[in-house]
Amino acid sequence: MSSDSLLAIANLLLPEVLVTYFDLTKHEIKGEELHFYFTELNTLPDGYNDAKLHSKGFFPQATVQDFPIRGKNVFLHITRRRWFNETSGKVVTRDWDLVAKGTRITSEFAAFLKEVCK
Repeated sequence: MSSDSLLAIANLLLPEVLVTYFDLTKHEIKGEELHFYFTELNTLPDGYNDAKLHSKGFFPQATVQDFPIRGKNVFLHITRRRWFNETSGKVVTRDWDLVAKGTRITSEFAAFLKEVCK
């Protein structure tokens, strides 16, 4: 399957923010589980286009659960990037709302489960 086809499928199945701001670096099928691995792209966060930032590595990988696909549990392994602002001397990151508060599942999946349980 070509990378264009894989990207088109990813756009349909995965949260939009992951497809837009992250690179899908690996995927695995482990028994009844699908694992997708993402690394944040080296594009500056909004509002910092004029700042003097340089990439300063990554945060530890976070794992969250998403909607099941074809009866398989889906786990998203996300590695977020951080930048160093040379002007202010502070670390800059994007503020992601990927995980629903108090859970280890995506916000979209949590909203879906709330509706189903009503």
